[in-house]
Amino acid sequence: MVSRYLEHKLESGGSRSTMKPVLDDFAAFCEAQSIGAVADLDSSDLREYGLRLKTKHTNEEIAGSTANTYFAYVRAFLSFCVRDEQLDTNPAATERAEEFLPEDEPTRETQFWTTEQRTRLLEYADERLRMARKETIDVPLERAYRDRTIVILLAELGLRGAELFRDPNDDKRDGLLWSDVNLERGRLEVLGKSRIREPVGLTEAAHDALSRLERVQKPPTDDWPLFPTGHAASKYQAVDDATGERPEPGSDIDAILRDREIAPPSITKEAGRQILKLLTGEARIELEGDAEYLQPHGARRALGAELYEKGHSELAQKALRHNSIETTHDAYSDIQAEDVATSIDEVRK
Repeated sequence: MVSRYLEHKLESGGSRSTMKPVLDDFAAFCEAQSIGAVADLDSSDLREYGLRLKTKHTNEEIAGSTANTYFAYVRAFLSFCVRDEQLDTNPAATERAEEFLPEDEPTRETQFWTTEQRTRLLEYADERLRMARKETIDVPLERAYRDRTIVILLAELGLRGAELFRDPNDDKRDGLLWSDVNLERGRLEVLGKSRIREPVGLTEAAHDALSRLERVQKPPTDDWPLFPTGHAASKYQAVDDATGERPEPGSDIDAILRDREIAPPSITKEAGRQILKLLTGEARIELEGDAEYLQPHGARRALGAELYEKGHSELAQKALRHNSIETTHDAYSDIQAEDVATSIDEVRK
């Protein structure tokens, strides 16, 4: 039933790669509880699963919000089972089943890049590139251009990490390729959240960054990634997959890839986060709370916040590619709340 549901989610645009590990874990939980079929589940079993999630939260393995998200995935799966006539009612959709779930507290996922943080990160990316040119730091020039382009695309266009980088758990998300970029038209295409190809216009800064990266990188084929992996084993494997022959250890694997026009994999989402973590630390950017670095999604929220605060809600909707203006409003309702509070203070003065 899990496999059947995930196939349905893939067809309907759901995030199969996100839900699969959670539902596989739930299936393993059921097996450990000697529950052999979906029809055997009741609210007591889901209550026990909720307790298991709470224990993970107590042990600081997952956040409270994550525990609630996992339970919601299972609840959605069981709703599908009801529609598929495997269950009469959803055993997860009861107060008893949810009794032990931890409080759904806010997490760092609501991070915004402040104007100061954004400016400093962009300035440091430029500074790092200049140092790489002068060879005053041990960073290859192409890597410095790559990292600068990543920062600019996040800050300027509000792209999601899953739209920029490769997701090893989703064979449809290979990372941005040069075939996705049209500098002449000033746009690129990404696989959006709904798994539909979506056009994104390039700001002047984004266009300039991509033009410079292309000149430095000189991609030999259109299917070359904008942000190729630096992982040697993955490059060797790419040649092996394309030719059936694995190069000798110690070979100039980059030269082999270019000569044979074999595209290496893109860096992964995790590698993208590590780049931002490195740049945040090197730039000595001050962070609020327990945040460790400037996260990719924080740039997207910051762009929406900036446009929304300046009264351009429709532009924010288009820039973030939300289906409706209500989605944009809901996403930044906390900003509205702050605006209301400020207005009250002004009235009371």
